[in-house]
Amino acid sequence: MVDESKPRKIPMRFYRTRSGREPVREWPKALDEAERQAIGKDLLRAQWRWPVGMPLCRPMGDGLWEIRTDLPMKRTARVLLCSYRNHLVVLHGFVKKTRTTPDSDMATARKRQKELER
Repeated sequence: MVDESKPRKIPMRFYRTRSGREPVREWPKALDEAERQAIGKDLLRAQWRWPVGMPLCRPMGDGLWEIRTDLPMKRTARVLLCSYRNHLVVLHGFVKKTRTTPDSDMATARKRQKELER
């Protein structure tokens, strides 16, 4: 018998290209340690509390979600993900430089989401 009252961790995967690269895992390597830790902590919070609402997580439409991380260096990171086959799949990550999410970043995440569904 499964205890429904206990939180359970949703498995998380990172988008992988056909050649085996995981660009979302490569992206944080350019950030400093404190920023990487802040992003990782928020991804872990999403795994344990899914589905999560604001201020951590915001729906972007069509099954795409945005994890919102305030970085220690007064910057903001966004990680775009989707739910696929009972997993959270991290599709794209970037440091936000404008108020709105850039169309190019949304397009990257949507393209990767469609690749998953094929």
